[in-house]
Amino acid sequence: MSFEGSYLWRLRQKIGSDLVLVPAAQVLAFDSAGRLLLIKRGDTRRWGLPAGGAEPGATFELTAIRELEEETGLRAEPGDLEAFACVSDPDMYDVTLLNGDRVHSFGMCFAVHRWSGTPRPDGDESLEVEFFADLPEPRHEHIDTTLALWRAYRETGRFQTG
Repeated sequence: MSFEGSYLWRLRQKIGSDLVLVPAAQVLAFDSAGRLLLIKRGDTRRWGLPAGGAEPGATFELTAIRELEEETGLRAEPGDLEAFACVSDPDMYDVTLLNGDRVHSFGMCFAVHRWSGTPRPDGDESLEVEFFADLPEPRHEHIDTTLALWRAYRETGRFQTG
């Protein structure tokens, strides 16, 4: 779903650029070689993770699945998602977007190793989609934070918060 017409877009029509709290999901998608799937974002032209805000009636899982498919063309099943962290630190996730809108995201982080489809950008939110063994530049700092949470989860087996 494009931003125009989304729940957040409809809310913005009423409140303008004021701070909005947004439930969201982000996905670490890995290929069989262990490389990480990233998208070159259409708004910032920086590499980032497939991610986005929830729509009414959606769960975190369904939000992750929808965002992964919309932004990358890959399809995952709910049972293939592994929830490993939740992020909400206002120092990192309270942001002012390029258009002046303020958003504080509370995001569930998922990893997926089994998916179907062929990676492709949507031409709007994602301009490029590629698997990486080494992280490219320029990239959003959220990638490093989320990967650190993933590593901590893998080492401890405990759900992470950040």
